Amino acid sequence: MTEFGSLTGGSNSDEQWDIGFPALLIQMDQRGMDVPSLNTGYNWYFISLRLADGLNTSDPNNAMWMYNYKSIRSANAIIASMKPADADADAALSPEGLFYLAQAYTFRAFSYLYLAQSYQFTYVGSEDKPCVPLITEENQEQAALEGLGLAPVKDVYDLIIKDLTTAIDYFGRTDVTRESVLELGAKRLANQAVAYGIRARANLIMNKWADAAADAQAAIGAFDGAPLSIAEASCPGFNDMNANNWMWGIYVAETDRVVTTQICNFPSHMGSFTFGYATAVGSWKWINKLLFESINKTDCRRGWWLDEEGKSANLDAAHQAYLTSHGAGERVQCKFEAYKGVLNSTINASDIPLMRVEEMYYILAEATGMQNVEGGKQLLNEFVNAYRDPEFASAATTPAEFQDEVWNQRRIEFWGEGMSYYDMLRLKKPLNRVGGGYDATITYLIEPDNKVLLYPIPNSEMTTNKLVTEADITTGGPQPDPYKPAN
Repeated sequence: MTEFGSLTGGSNSDEQWDIGFPALLIQMDQRGMDVPSLNTGYNWYFISLRLADGLNTSDPNNAMWMYNYKSIRSANAIIASMKPADADADAALSPEGLFYLAQAYTFRAFSYLYLAQSYQFTYVGSEDKPCVPLITEENQEQAALEGLGLAPVKDVYDLIIKDLTTAIDYFGRTDVTRESVLELGAKRLANQAVAYGIRARANLIMNKWADAAADAQAAIGAFDGAPLSIAEASCPGFNDMNANNWMWGIYVAETDRVVTTQICNFPSHMGSFTFGYATAVGSWKWINKLLFESINKTDCRRGWWLDEEGKSANLDAAHQAYLTSHGAGERVQCKFEAYKGVLNSTINASDIPLMRVEEMYYILAEATGMQNVEGGKQLLNEFVNAYRDPEFASAATTPAEFQDEVWNQRRIEFWGEGMSYYDMLRLKKPLNRVGGGYDATITYLIEPDNKVLLYPIPNSEMTTNKLVTEADITTGGPQPDPYKPAN
């Protein structure tokens, strides 16, 4: 990472998929079952779409490893240079020191959470399985010289929780804000609400329901925004971190290299209203057919995609005409607005969400419902009725049924934001593309314990880390065979 807190830079390769951290969001959605897309080279994430990236030499796998460990290295450097030696030194930290240390601990935890979910199965049942090298400010020199073995899943999550607890404490003790540090794109940095939010995610993965609910509630309380209203969600958006519901995001400037390329950026690959791969060559992003059909017609989010007639109630005449004239059809996304709302813009400088406050309401509902179904149902109904669908009513009678309802809501809400694949892994659901509108060659039905759903340790790591060997690779695998219905 060229600048701590910046997630936009690529790895200086010439590959058009290499757009920095947003590439990871796209590739993980492509790995899943909610974002069907073109199975050709014009979809630069087709390797992930085919699940052909589960090899230790694949570019998407190396990108996941590289971007997160670069962030960890930057965080470790800050912590090593500023970490207090004892309680007295901790108490004497300046407001600026507290703020930047809190950033470092938050970013490190965020990166390890991505790695933990990508290289080993979910926490519950996998606590003792080998995960990834746990490099900190204390052992980074040793790791560089001697190598470092794979830490078990539990140890990785222990560090994540410890780092976020420290960050929450430090954010609470400083009056330095991200807005006072950055004039533009302040939400690219973390704050206490974000740290609570990441810890809520981690606790949810670990099935620590009371802790997840408490952290989600704390994140909501520490955040000074609010969810999108039904009116605000009834039009394209999700392109500006200044939106009232964004807690954290990736800031993109018009001068960033990913923008000046015109087509090597998130809006080009994921958008429908900009100059890019969708409009130029038909590389649209759709929603899973069965998931779309599950959305109530009274739900404003149904208009985030075109219906069977190629129309959306969320679009004005100009946006509708644009999509129609470019041949967009059923289930094409119209969730992500063009930069500044300029149709066919070649300036694809849209910001990219990393955390929205809506997620905290879903975590609060799920974690509550896993302890008390009726309490969770009340929270879910209140939220969805107020902000998305006034006619929604949970029909769950058991914790498992309720968890599935929240999962479906999350699949709809965070479509295209790089979250759905990890929910699938967390809930131990099969990757089921049957009936979802995928090309037959990539229609998969894969059981949740199949190691192809995870990445293996990259070969690039094994060539430099002598304490990680082929014997340590327990995950990953070649492209699976497509689903064949029984005769």
